[in-house]
Amino acid sequence: MASGFLQIALVLLILALVAPLLGGYMARVFLGHPTWLDAIAAPIERPIWALSGIQVGKSMNGGQYIRAVLVSNLVMGVLVYLIFMTQGILPLNPTGLSAPSWDLALHTAISFVTNTNQQHYSGETTYTYFSQVGALGFLMFTSAATGIAVAIAFIRGLAGQPIGNFYVDLVLSITRILLPISVVGAIVLLIAGVPETLAGPAQATTLEGATQYIARGPVAHFEIIKELGENGGGFFGINSAHPFENPNNFTNLLETVIMMVIPAGLIITYGIMAGNPKQGWLIFGMVFILYAVLVGIAAIGEFQGNPLVNAVLGEQQPNLEGKEVRFGWALTALWAVSTTGTMCGAVNGMHDSLMPTGGFVTLSNMFLQIVWGGQGTGTAYLFVFLILTVFLTGLMVGRTPEFLGRKIEKREVILASIVLLVHPIAILVPAAITLAFPDTLAGITNPGFHGISQVVYEYASAAANNGSGFEGLDDDTVWWNLSASFSLLLGRYAPIIALILLADSLVRKQPVPETTGTLRTDTVLFTSVTAGAILILGALTFLPVLALGPIAEGFQLASRAF
Repeated sequence: MASGFLQIALVLLILALVAPLLGGYMARVFLGHPTWLDAIAAPIERPIWALSGIQVGKSMNGGQYIRAVLVSNLVMGVLVYLIFMTQGILPLNPTGLSAPSWDLALHTAISFVTNTNQQHYSGETTYTYFSQVGALGFLMFTSAATGIAVAIAFIRGLAGQPIGNFYVDLVLSITRILLPISVVGAIVLLIAGVPETLAGPAQATTLEGATQYIARGPVAHFEIIKELGENGGGFFGINSAHPFENPNNFTNLLETVIMMVIPAGLIITYGIMAGNPKQGWLIFGMVFILYAVLVGIAAIGEFQGNPLVNAVLGEQQPNLEGKEVRFGWALTALWAVSTTGTMCGAVNGMHDSLMPTGGFVTLSNMFLQIVWGGQGTGTAYLFVFLILTVFLTGLMVGRTPEFLGRKIEKREVILASIVLLVHPIAILVPAAITLAFPDTLAGITNPGFHGISQVVYEYASAAANNGSGFEGLDDDTVWWNLSASFSLLLGRYAPIIALILLADSLVRKQPVPETTGTLRTDTVLFTSVTAGAILILGALTFLPVLALGPIAEGFQLASRAF
Protein backbone atom coordinates (compact mmCIF):
# COMPACT_ATOMS: atom_id res chain seq x y z
CA MET A 1 0.00 0.00 0.00
CA ALA A 2 2.71 2.48 1.00
CA SER A 3 4.67 2.05 -2.25
CA GLY A 4 1.51 2.51 -4.34
CA PHE A 5 0.58 5.80 -2.72
CA LEU A 6 4.24 6.89 -2.83
CA GLN A 7 4.20 6.42 -6.60
CA ILE A 8 1.06 8.55 -6.83
CA ALA A 9 2.61 11.26 -4.65
CA LEU A 10 5.69 11.33 -6.89
CA VAL A 11 3.59 12.02 -9.99
CA LEU A 12 1.66 14.78 -8.19
CA LEU A 13 4.93 16.39 -7.12
CA ILE A 14 6.40 16.30 -10.63
CA LEU A 15 3.22 17.81 -12.06
CA ALA A 16 3.24 20.61 -9.48
CA LEU A 17 6.83 21.46 -10.46
CA VAL A 18 6.65 21.11 -14.25
CA ALA A 19 3.22 22.56 -15.13
CA PRO A 20 3.93 26.12 -13.86
CA LEU A 21 7.18 26.20 -15.86
CA LEU A 22 5.35 25.28 -19.07
CA GLY A 23 2.55 27.70 -18.16
CA GLY A 24 5.02 30.57 -17.95
CA TYR A 25 6.59 29.57 -21.26
CA MET A 26 3.19 29.41 -23.01
CA ALA A 27 2.35 32.88 -21.70
CA ARG A 28 5.54 34.25 -23.25
CA VAL A 29 4.70 32.58 -26.57
CA PHE A 30 1.23 34.08 -26.85
CA LEU A 31 2.22 37.46 -25.43
CA GLY A 32 4.84 37.69 -28.17
CA HIS A 33 7.77 37.82 -25.76
CA PRO A 34 11.15 36.33 -26.73
CA THR A 35 11.70 32.65 -25.94
CA TRP A 36 14.67 30.33 -26.28
CA LEU A 37 12.94 28.58 -29.20
CA ASP A 38 12.72 31.67 -31.43
CA ALA A 39 15.88 30.87 -33.40
CA ILE A 40 14.47 27.45 -34.38
CA ALA A 41 10.75 28.18 -34.75
CA ALA A 42 10.81 31.58 -36.45
CA PRO A 43 12.46 30.33 -39.69
CA ILE A 44 9.76 27.64 -39.88
CA GLU A 45 6.93 30.10 -39.27
CA ARG A 46 7.99 32.82 -41.73
CA PRO A 47 7.33 30.70 -44.87
CA ILE A 48 3.98 29.63 -43.38
CA TRP A 49 2.91 33.27 -42.95
CA ALA A 50 4.14 34.16 -46.44
CA LEU A 51 2.57 31.22 -48.30
CA SER A 52 -0.74 31.21 -46.44
CA GLY A 53 -1.31 34.95 -46.39
CA ILE A 54 -1.99 34.92 -42.65
CA GLN A 55 -1.92 38.46 -41.27
CA VAL A 56 0.08 37.98 -38.10
CA GLY A 57 -0.62 41.33 -36.49
CA LYS A 58 -4.34 41.54 -37.32
CA SER A 59 -6.89 40.32 -34.76
CA MET A 60 -10.18 38.69 -35.69
CA ASN A 61 -13.57 39.51 -34.25
CA GLY A 62 -15.76 36.81 -32.71
CA GLY A 63 -17.57 35.89 -35.91
CA GLN A 64 -14.38 35.64 -37.93
CA TYR A 65 -12.72 33.51 -35.28
CA ILE A 66 -15.66 31.09 -35.14
CA ARG A 67 -15.76 30.78 -38.94
CA ALA A 68 -12.04 30.10 -39.04
CA VAL A 69 -12.38 27.31 -36.46
CA LEU A 70 -15.37 25.68 -38.15
CA VAL A 71 -14.15 25.93 -41.75
CA SER A 72 -10.63 24.69 -40.98
CA ASN A 73 -11.96 21.77 -38.94
CA LEU A 74 -14.48 20.88 -41.66
CA VAL A 75 -11.81 20.83 -44.36
CA MET A 76 -9.49 18.69 -42.24
CA GLY A 77 -12.31 16.29 -41.32
CA VAL A 78 -13.35 15.79 -44.95
CA LEU A 79 -9.72 15.24 -46.03
CA VAL A 80 -9.17 12.59 -43.36
CA TYR A 81 -12.48 10.86 -44.18
CA LEU A 82 -11.39 10.56 -47.83
CA ILE A 83 -8.06 9.07 -46.76
CA PHE A 84 -9.89 6.44 -44.71
CA MET A 85 -12.18 5.49 -47.59
CA THR A 86 -9.28 5.14 -50.03
CA GLN A 87 -6.66 3.65 -47.70
CA GLY A 88 -6.73 0.34 -49.56
CA ILE A 89 -5.01 1.92 -52.58
CA LEU A 90 -2.73 4.27 -50.64
CA PRO A 91 0.87 3.42 -49.62
CA LEU A 92 2.12 2.20 -46.22
CA ASN A 93 -0.33 -0.67 -46.02
CA PRO A 94 1.83 -3.71 -45.22
CA THR A 95 -1.09 -5.88 -44.10
CA GLY A 96 -3.36 -5.06 -47.04
CA LEU A 97 -6.19 -3.46 -45.09
CA SER A 98 -9.24 -2.25 -47.02
CA ALA A 99 -11.44 0.74 -46.28
CA PRO A 100 -13.59 0.59 -43.11
CA SER A 101 -17.37 0.97 -43.23
CA TRP A 102 -18.62 4.48 -44.08
CA ASP A 103 -20.13 5.01 -40.64
CA LEU A 104 -17.01 3.91 -38.76
CA ALA A 105 -14.84 6.13 -40.98
CA LEU A 106 -17.20 9.05 -40.36
CA HIS A 107 -17.18 8.51 -36.60
CA THR A 108 -13.38 8.21 -36.54
CA ALA A 109 -12.85 11.38 -38.61
CA ILE A 110 -15.25 13.39 -36.41
CA SER A 111 -13.77 11.89 -33.28
CA PHE A 112 -10.21 12.88 -34.12
CA VAL A 113 -10.99 16.31 -35.57
CA THR A 114 -12.78 17.15 -32.30
CA ASN A 115 -9.73 16.10 -30.23
CA THR A 116 -11.74 13.20 -28.79
CA ASN A 117 -10.19 10.12 -30.42
CA GLN A 118 -13.03 7.85 -29.39
CA GLN A 119 -12.32 4.53 -31.05
CA HIS A 120 -14.94 2.01 -32.12
CA TYR A 121 -12.20 -0.06 -33.75
CA SER A 122 -8.85 -1.72 -33.04
CA GLY A 123 -6.10 0.36 -34.65
CA GLU A 124 -3.75 -2.39 -35.80
CA THR A 125 -6.52 -4.28 -37.65
CA THR A 126 -8.55 -1.38 -39.07
CA TYR A 127 -6.36 1.51 -40.25
CA THR A 128 -3.15 1.43 -42.28
CA TYR A 129 0.12 3.08 -41.32
CA PHE A 130 -0.74 5.87 -43.77
CA SER A 131 -4.13 6.44 -42.13
CA GLN A 132 -2.70 6.24 -38.61
CA VAL A 133 0.25 8.57 -39.25
CA GLY A 134 -0.86 10.77 -42.15
CA ALA A 135 -4.48 11.24 -41.10
CA LEU A 136 -4.89 10.53 -37.38
CA GLY A 137 -1.43 11.80 -36.44
CA PHE A 138 -2.08 14.99 -38.40
CA LEU A 139 -5.35 15.61 -36.56
CA MET A 140 -3.69 14.92 -33.22
CA PHE A 141 -1.63 18.07 -33.73
CA THR A 142 -4.27 20.30 -35.32
CA SER A 143 -7.16 19.39 -33.02
CA ALA A 144 -5.02 19.92 -29.92
CA ALA A 145 -3.75 23.21 -31.33
CA THR A 146 -7.34 24.28 -32.03
CA GLY A 147 -8.21 23.76 -28.36
CA ILE A 148 -5.18 25.74 -27.19
CA ALA A 149 -5.97 28.57 -29.63
CA VAL A 150 -9.57 28.82 -28.36
CA ALA A 151 -8.36 28.88 -24.76
CA ILE A 152 -5.89 31.67 -25.52
CA ALA A 153 -8.57 33.67 -27.34
CA PHE A 154 -10.89 33.24 -24.37
CA ILE A 155 -8.17 34.32 -21.92
CA ARG A 156 -7.50 37.42 -24.01
CA GLY A 157 -11.20 38.23 -24.00
CA LEU A 158 -11.40 37.88 -20.22
CA ALA A 159 -8.48 40.28 -19.90
CA GLY A 160 -10.13 42.79 -22.24
CA GLN A 161 -7.59 42.27 -25.04
CA PRO A 162 -8.39 41.58 -28.74
CA ILE A 163 -9.00 37.84 -29.08
CA GLY A 164 -6.27 37.40 -31.72
CA ASN A 165 -6.00 35.51 -34.98
CA PHE A 166 -7.02 31.83 -34.93
CA TYR A 167 -4.55 30.76 -37.61
CA VAL A 168 -1.64 32.48 -35.89
CA ASP A 169 -2.49 30.86 -32.56
CA LEU A 170 -2.96 27.49 -34.30
CA VAL A 171 0.48 27.63 -35.91
CA LEU A 172 2.20 28.90 -32.75
CA SER A 173 0.60 26.13 -30.71
CA ILE A 174 2.16 23.57 -33.03
CA THR A 175 5.56 25.11 -33.77
CA ARG A 176 6.29 26.48 -30.27
CA ILE A 177 4.59 23.93 -27.98
CA LEU A 178 3.32 20.65 -29.43
CA LEU A 179 5.98 19.88 -32.02
CA PRO A 180 9.12 20.63 -29.96
CA ILE A 181 7.93 18.64 -26.95
CA SER A 182 6.76 15.80 -29.22
CA VAL A 183 10.13 15.53 -30.99
CA VAL A 184 12.01 15.28 -27.72
CA GLY A 185 9.37 13.03 -26.14
CA ALA A 186 9.30 10.64 -29.10
CA ILE A 187 13.08 10.20 -28.91
CA VAL A 188 12.84 9.52 -25.17
CA LEU A 189 10.08 6.95 -25.73
CA LEU A 190 12.09 5.32 -28.51
CA ILE A 191 15.08 4.96 -26.19
CA ALA A 192 12.78 3.57 -23.48
CA GLY A 193 11.53 0.76 -25.72
CA VAL A 194 8.60 2.09 -27.78
CA PRO A 195 9.00 0.98 -31.44
CA GLU A 196 9.14 3.31 -34.45
CA THR A 197 9.14 1.38 -37.72
CA LEU A 198 7.32 1.17 -41.04
CA ALA A 199 7.94 -2.57 -41.27
CA GLY A 200 4.96 -4.89 -41.25
CA PRO A 201 4.01 -7.23 -38.39
CA ALA A 202 6.80 -9.35 -36.97
CA GLN A 203 6.47 -13.11 -37.46
CA ALA A 204 7.34 -15.48 -34.63
CA THR A 205 7.06 -19.19 -33.96
CA THR A 206 5.51 -20.13 -30.63
CA LEU A 207 6.64 -22.96 -28.35
CA GLU A 208 3.82 -25.06 -29.78
CA GLY A 209 5.17 -24.52 -33.30
CA ALA A 210 2.38 -22.19 -34.40
CA THR A 211 3.01 -18.96 -36.32
CA GLN A 212 2.20 -15.72 -34.52
CA TYR A 213 2.06 -12.25 -36.09
CA ILE A 214 2.98 -9.38 -33.77
CA ALA A 215 1.67 -5.97 -34.79
CA ARG A 216 4.07 -3.04 -34.68
CA GLY A 217 4.50 0.27 -36.48
CA PRO A 218 5.54 3.93 -36.15
CA VAL A 219 4.37 4.10 -32.55
CA ALA A 220 6.81 6.34 -30.61
CA HIS A 221 5.98 9.66 -32.28
CA PHE A 222 2.28 8.71 -32.36
CA GLU A 223 2.27 7.95 -28.64
CA ILE A 224 3.82 11.21 -27.47
CA ILE A 225 1.37 13.51 -29.29
CA LYS A 226 -1.42 11.18 -28.21
CA GLU A 227 -0.66 12.06 -24.59
CA LEU A 228 0.64 15.62 -24.97
CA GLY A 229 -2.26 16.74 -27.14
CA GLU A 230 -4.80 14.95 -24.92
CA ASN A 231 -5.83 12.94 -27.94
CA GLY A 232 -5.89 9.49 -26.38
CA GLY A 233 -6.45 7.38 -29.48
CA GLY A 234 -4.23 4.31 -29.33
CA PHE A 235 -2.13 2.93 -32.18
CA PHE A 236 -3.14 -0.48 -30.82
CA GLY A 237 -6.56 -1.61 -29.64
CA ILE A 238 -5.64 -1.82 -25.96
CA ASN A 239 -4.06 1.63 -26.03
CA SER A 240 -1.41 2.45 -23.41
CA ALA A 241 -1.88 -0.93 -21.76
CA HIS A 242 -0.01 -2.35 -24.77
CA PRO A 243 3.71 -2.94 -24.08
CA PHE A 244 4.63 -1.29 -27.40
CA GLU A 245 2.86 1.93 -26.37
CA ASN A 246 3.79 1.90 -22.68
CA PRO A 247 6.44 -0.74 -21.94
CA ASN A 248 7.59 0.10 -18.40
CA ASN A 249 7.19 2.28 -15.33
CA PHE A 250 9.38 5.05 -16.74
CA THR A 251 7.24 5.46 -19.87
CA ASN A 252 4.13 5.25 -17.71
CA LEU A 253 5.42 8.08 -15.49
CA LEU A 254 6.34 10.21 -18.50
CA GLU A 255 3.03 9.66 -20.26
CA THR A 256 0.99 10.32 -17.11
CA VAL A 257 2.68 13.67 -16.50
CA ILE A 258 2.75 14.69 -20.16
CA MET A 259 -1.01 14.29 -20.57
CA MET A 260 -1.65 16.80 -17.76
CA VAL A 261 1.10 19.34 -18.24
CA ILE A 262 -0.54 21.60 -20.87
CA PRO A 263 -4.04 21.94 -19.32
CA ALA A 264 -2.49 22.41 -15.88
CA GLY A 265 0.01 24.91 -17.24
CA LEU A 266 -2.65 26.91 -19.06
CA ILE A 267 -4.11 27.98 -15.71
CA ILE A 268 -0.80 29.64 -14.88
CA THR A 269 -0.73 31.06 -18.42
CA TYR A 270 -4.09 32.69 -17.72
CA GLY A 271 -2.84 34.37 -14.55
CA ILE A 272 0.15 35.86 -16.37
CA MET A 273 -1.76 36.98 -19.48
CA ALA A 274 -4.59 38.48 -17.41
CA GLY A 275 -2.13 40.36 -15.22
CA ASN A 276 -3.29 38.53 -12.11
CA PRO A 277 -0.82 35.71 -11.32
CA LYS A 278 -2.27 35.34 -7.83
CA GLN A 279 -5.63 34.28 -9.20
CA GLY A 280 -3.93 31.83 -11.56
CA TRP A 281 -2.13 30.18 -8.66
CA LEU A 282 -5.30 30.06 -6.54
CA ILE A 283 -7.23 28.34 -9.32
CA PHE A 284 -4.32 25.98 -9.96
CA GLY A 285 -4.32 25.07 -6.26
CA MET A 286 -8.10 24.53 -6.26
CA VAL A 287 -7.98 22.15 -9.22
CA PHE A 288 -4.90 20.39 -7.86
CA ILE A 289 -6.71 19.68 -4.57
CA LEU A 290 -9.81 18.39 -6.40
CA TYR A 291 -7.58 16.21 -8.55
CA ALA A 292 -5.68 14.79 -5.56
CA VAL A 293 -8.94 14.02 -3.73
CA LEU A 294 -10.39 12.21 -6.75
CA VAL A 295 -7.16 10.23 -7.20
CA GLY A 296 -7.36 9.23 -3.53
CA ILE A 297 -10.98 8.06 -3.85
CA ALA A 298 -10.23 5.92 -6.91
CA ALA A 299 -6.95 4.55 -5.52
CA ILE A 300 -8.44 3.55 -2.16
CA GLY A 301 -11.28 1.76 -3.95
CA GLU A 302 -8.84 -0.24 -6.08
CA PHE A 303 -6.59 -0.99 -3.08
CA GLN A 304 -9.50 -2.29 -1.00
CA GLY A 305 -10.48 -4.56 -3.87
CA ASN A 306 -13.68 -6.36 -4.73
CA PRO A 307 -15.58 -7.37 -1.56
CA LEU A 308 -16.93 -10.49 -3.28
CA VAL A 309 -13.43 -11.68 -4.15
CA ASN A 310 -12.13 -10.74 -0.69
CA ALA A 311 -14.92 -12.77 0.93
CA VAL A 312 -13.88 -15.85 -1.07
CA LEU A 313 -10.17 -15.37 -0.33
CA GLY A 314 -10.75 -14.57 3.32
CA GLU A 315 -8.42 -11.55 3.08
CA GLN A 316 -8.27 -8.14 1.45
CA GLN A 317 -6.56 -8.02 -1.94
CA PRO A 318 -6.29 -5.10 -4.40
CA ASN A 319 -8.47 -5.23 -7.48
CA LEU A 320 -6.17 -6.34 -10.29
CA GLU A 321 -8.81 -7.28 -12.85
CA GLY A 322 -8.22 -5.49 -16.15
CA LYS A 323 -4.83 -4.15 -15.04
CA GLU A 324 -1.30 -4.61 -16.30
CA VAL A 325 0.82 -6.15 -13.53
CA ARG A 326 3.70 -3.83 -14.41
CA PHE A 327 1.55 -0.88 -13.28
CA GLY A 328 -0.64 -2.43 -10.58
CA TRP A 329 -3.62 -0.93 -8.80
CA ALA A 330 -2.05 2.42 -7.86
CA LEU A 331 -0.71 3.59 -11.22
CA THR A 332 -3.80 2.31 -13.02
CA ALA A 333 -6.09 4.28 -10.70
CA LEU A 334 -3.89 7.37 -11.07
CA TRP A 335 -3.93 7.08 -14.85
CA ALA A 336 -7.72 6.56 -14.95
CA VAL A 337 -8.34 9.77 -12.98
CA SER A 338 -5.73 11.70 -14.97
CA THR A 339 -6.94 10.62 -18.40
CA THR A 340 -10.61 11.40 -17.66
CA GLY A 341 -9.72 14.58 -15.79
CA THR A 342 -7.69 15.95 -18.70
CA MET A 343 -10.05 14.63 -21.40
CA CYS A 344 -7.10 12.69 -22.84
CA GLY A 345 -8.88 9.35 -22.98
CA ALA A 346 -5.81 7.11 -23.21
CA VAL A 347 -5.96 4.09 -20.91
CA ASN A 348 -3.33 1.84 -19.31
CA GLY A 349 -5.97 -0.51 -17.87
CA MET A 350 -9.60 -1.32 -18.58
CA HIS A 351 -12.00 1.18 -16.99
CA ASP A 352 -14.73 -1.43 -17.28
CA SER A 353 -12.91 -3.33 -14.50
CA LEU A 354 -12.60 -0.41 -12.09
CA MET A 355 -14.38 -0.64 -8.77
CA PRO A 356 -17.57 1.47 -8.49
CA THR A 357 -15.59 4.28 -6.83
CA GLY A 358 -13.33 4.38 -9.89
CA GLY A 359 -16.35 4.46 -12.18
CA PHE A 360 -17.82 7.27 -10.07
CA VAL A 361 -14.64 9.35 -10.31
CA THR A 362 -14.03 8.84 -14.03
CA LEU A 363 -17.64 9.70 -14.88
CA SER A 364 -17.57 12.72 -12.56
CA ASN A 365 -14.42 14.00 -14.26
CA MET A 366 -16.10 13.93 -17.65
CA PHE A 367 -19.25 15.53 -16.28
CA LEU A 368 -17.33 18.44 -14.72
CA GLN A 369 -14.57 18.79 -17.39
CA ILE A 370 -12.33 21.00 -15.25
CA VAL A 371 -9.92 18.58 -13.49
CA TRP A 372 -7.74 19.47 -15.43
CA GLY A 373 -10.08 19.77 -18.37
CA GLY A 374 -9.75 19.34 -22.10
CA GLN A 375 -6.87 20.65 -24.19
CA GLY A 376 -7.46 24.38 -23.86
CA THR A 377 -11.23 24.21 -23.64
CA GLY A 378 -11.04 22.78 -20.12
CA THR A 379 -9.29 25.96 -19.00
CA ALA A 380 -12.09 27.95 -20.59
CA TYR A 381 -14.70 25.84 -18.76
CA LEU A 382 -13.00 26.76 -15.49
CA PHE A 383 -13.51 30.44 -16.17
CA VAL A 384 -17.10 29.90 -17.21
CA PHE A 385 -17.64 28.57 -13.68
CA LEU A 386 -15.78 31.62 -12.36
CA ILE A 387 -18.07 33.96 -14.30
CA LEU A 388 -21.19 32.22 -13.00
CA THR A 389 -19.80 32.29 -9.46
CA VAL A 390 -19.12 36.03 -9.79
CA PHE A 391 -22.69 36.55 -10.94
CA LEU A 392 -24.23 34.45 -8.16
CA THR A 393 -22.10 35.86 -5.34
CA GLY A 394 -22.57 39.39 -6.64
CA LEU A 395 -26.33 38.95 -6.43
CA MET A 396 -26.11 37.45 -2.94
CA VAL A 397 -24.00 40.23 -1.45
CA GLY A 398 -25.63 43.06 -3.38
CA ARG A 399 -22.60 43.99 -5.52
CA THR A 400 -22.43 44.48 -9.26
CA PRO A 401 -20.98 41.29 -10.76
CA GLU A 402 -17.59 42.16 -12.26
CA PHE A 403 -14.75 39.99 -13.50
CA LEU A 404 -11.32 41.42 -14.29
CA GLY A 405 -12.77 44.92 -14.41
CA ARG A 406 -15.73 44.15 -16.68
CA LYS A 407 -19.38 43.84 -15.75
CA ILE A 408 -21.02 40.44 -16.03
CA GLU A 409 -24.48 41.06 -17.46
CA LYS A 410 -27.33 39.18 -19.11
CA ARG A 411 -25.52 38.29 -22.36
CA GLU A 412 -22.47 36.88 -20.55
CA VAL A 413 -24.60 34.81 -18.16
CA ILE A 414 -26.66 33.38 -21.05
CA LEU A 415 -23.54 32.39 -23.00
CA ALA A 416 -21.91 30.89 -19.90
CA SER A 417 -25.09 28.93 -19.18
CA ILE A 418 -25.18 27.61 -22.76
CA VAL A 419 -21.64 26.25 -22.35
CA LEU A 420 -22.72 24.28 -19.27
CA LEU A 421 -26.17 23.19 -20.51
CA VAL A 422 -25.01 21.80 -23.84
CA HIS A 423 -22.99 19.12 -22.06
CA PRO A 424 -25.84 17.28 -20.29
CA ILE A 425 -27.97 17.53 -23.43
CA ALA A 426 -25.25 15.85 -25.48
CA ILE A 427 -25.00 13.03 -22.89
CA LEU A 428 -28.40 12.42 -21.35
CA VAL A 429 -30.65 12.69 -24.42
CA PRO A 430 -28.89 10.07 -26.60
CA ALA A 431 -28.23 7.89 -23.52
CA ALA A 432 -31.94 7.90 -22.66
CA ILE A 433 -32.85 6.91 -26.22
CA THR A 434 -30.25 4.14 -26.26
CA LEU A 435 -31.30 2.72 -22.89
CA ALA A 436 -34.93 2.75 -24.00
CA PHE A 437 -34.02 0.09 -26.59
CA PRO A 438 -31.47 -2.09 -24.77
CA ASP A 439 -31.85 -5.10 -27.06
CA THR A 440 -31.57 -3.30 -30.41
CA LEU A 441 -29.40 -0.22 -29.78
CA ALA A 442 -27.42 -0.37 -26.55
CA GLY A 443 -25.01 -3.25 -27.11
CA ILE A 444 -24.63 -3.69 -23.34
CA THR A 445 -22.49 -6.68 -22.39
CA ASN A 446 -22.72 -6.28 -18.63
CA PRO A 447 -26.38 -5.81 -17.59
CA GLY A 448 -27.68 -4.05 -14.53
CA PHE A 449 -26.25 -0.89 -13.00
CA HIS A 450 -22.90 -1.43 -14.71
CA GLY A 451 -24.63 -1.58 -18.09
CA ILE A 452 -26.17 1.84 -17.46
CA SER A 453 -22.70 3.16 -16.69
CA GLN A 454 -21.38 1.65 -19.93
CA VAL A 455 -23.90 3.55 -22.04
CA VAL A 456 -23.71 6.85 -20.16
CA TYR A 457 -19.90 6.67 -20.10
CA GLU A 458 -19.74 6.33 -23.89
CA TYR A 459 -21.79 9.47 -24.48
CA ALA A 460 -20.05 11.35 -21.66
CA SER A 461 -16.72 10.44 -23.22
CA ALA A 462 -17.90 11.73 -26.61
CA ALA A 463 -19.46 14.95 -25.32
CA ALA A 464 -16.46 15.75 -23.11
CA ASN A 465 -14.03 15.10 -26.01
CA ASN A 466 -12.40 12.41 -23.87
CA GLY A 467 -12.55 9.25 -25.96
CA SER A 468 -12.02 6.57 -23.32
CA GLY A 469 -14.64 3.86 -22.83
CA PHE A 470 -15.90 1.44 -20.24
CA GLU A 471 -15.39 -1.10 -23.01
CA GLY A 472 -17.26 -4.35 -23.20
CA LEU A 473 -19.79 -2.27 -25.14
CA ASP A 474 -20.70 -3.44 -28.65
CA ASP A 475 -20.28 0.03 -30.12
CA ASP A 476 -19.18 -0.51 -33.74
CA THR A 477 -22.72 -0.23 -35.10
CA VAL A 478 -24.41 2.38 -37.27
CA TRP A 479 -26.42 3.62 -34.27
CA TRP A 480 -23.43 4.04 -32.00
CA ASN A 481 -21.23 5.58 -34.69
CA LEU A 482 -23.85 8.16 -35.68
CA SER A 483 -25.31 8.93 -32.24
CA ALA A 484 -21.84 9.27 -30.72
CA SER A 485 -20.91 11.57 -33.61
CA PHE A 486 -23.83 13.80 -32.61
CA SER A 487 -22.44 14.04 -29.08
CA LEU A 488 -18.92 14.61 -30.42
CA LEU A 489 -19.95 17.55 -32.58
CA LEU A 490 -22.34 19.14 -30.10
CA GLY A 491 -19.94 18.72 -27.18
CA ARG A 492 -17.05 20.28 -29.11
CA TYR A 493 -18.37 23.09 -31.26
CA ALA A 494 -21.37 24.48 -29.38
CA PRO A 495 -19.19 25.37 -26.34
CA ILE A 496 -16.42 26.74 -28.59
CA ILE A 497 -18.90 29.05 -30.34
CA ALA A 498 -20.35 30.22 -27.01
CA LEU A 499 -16.87 30.71 -25.51
CA ILE A 500 -15.67 32.87 -28.40
CA LEU A 501 -18.86 34.93 -28.36
CA LEU A 502 -18.45 35.36 -24.60
CA ALA A 503 -14.83 36.48 -25.02
CA ASP A 504 -15.81 38.87 -27.83
CA SER A 505 -18.59 40.32 -25.66
CA LEU A 506 -16.18 41.01 -22.79
CA VAL A 507 -13.67 42.67 -25.14
CA ARG A 508 -16.33 45.16 -26.23
CA LYS A 509 -17.13 46.23 -22.67
CA GLN A 510 -15.64 49.33 -21.15
CA PRO A 511 -13.44 48.56 -18.13
CA VAL A 512 -14.92 49.47 -14.76
CA PRO A 513 -12.51 50.98 -12.21
CA GLU A 514 -12.06 48.93 -9.05
CA THR A 515 -13.74 50.37 -5.95
CA THR A 516 -14.29 49.30 -2.36
CA GLY A 517 -17.53 47.70 -3.54
CA THR A 518 -15.82 45.48 -6.11
CA LEU A 519 -15.99 41.76 -5.40
CA ARG A 520 -12.41 40.52 -5.57
CA THR A 521 -11.95 37.18 -7.31
CA ASP A 522 -8.30 36.59 -6.38
CA THR A 523 -8.95 35.50 -2.81
CA VAL A 524 -9.01 32.14 -1.07
CA LEU A 525 -12.64 32.73 -0.06
CA PHE A 526 -13.86 33.35 -3.60
CA THR A 527 -11.85 30.41 -4.95
CA SER A 528 -13.44 28.17 -2.29
CA VAL A 529 -16.89 29.40 -3.26
CA THR A 530 -16.07 28.63 -6.89
CA ALA A 531 -15.10 25.07 -5.94
CA GLY A 532 -18.43 24.70 -4.14
CA ALA A 533 -20.33 26.04 -7.14
CA ILE A 534 -18.55 23.58 -9.45
CA LEU A 535 -19.43 20.61 -7.24
CA ILE A 536 -23.02 21.73 -6.66
CA LEU A 537 -23.76 22.42 -10.33
CA GLY A 538 -22.18 19.11 -11.31
CA ALA A 539 -24.07 17.20 -8.61
CA LEU A 540 -27.42 18.78 -9.47
CA THR A 541 -27.01 17.91 -13.13
CA PHE A 542 -25.56 14.39 -13.02
CA LEU A 543 -26.16 12.97 -9.55
CA PRO A 544 -29.25 10.97 -10.68
CA VAL A 545 -27.15 9.28 -13.37
CA LEU A 546 -24.36 8.51 -10.91
CA ALA A 547 -26.92 7.15 -8.45
CA LEU A 548 -28.28 4.76 -11.11
CA GLY A 549 -24.80 3.66 -12.16
CA PRO A 550 -21.66 3.43 -10.00
CA ILE A 551 -23.29 4.39 -6.70
CA ALA A 552 -25.99 1.72 -7.03
CA GLU A 553 -23.38 -0.78 -8.20
CA GLY A 554 -21.26 -0.05 -5.13
CA PHE A 555 -24.17 -0.67 -2.76
CA GLN A 556 -25.04 -3.85 -4.66
CA LEU A 557 -21.50 -5.20 -4.30
CA ALA A 558 -21.41 -4.36 -0.59
CA SER A 559 -24.76 -6.05 0.06
CA ARG A 560 -23.70 -9.25 -1.71
CA ALA A 561 -20.46 -9.42 0.26
CA PHE A 562 -22.27 -9.69 3.59
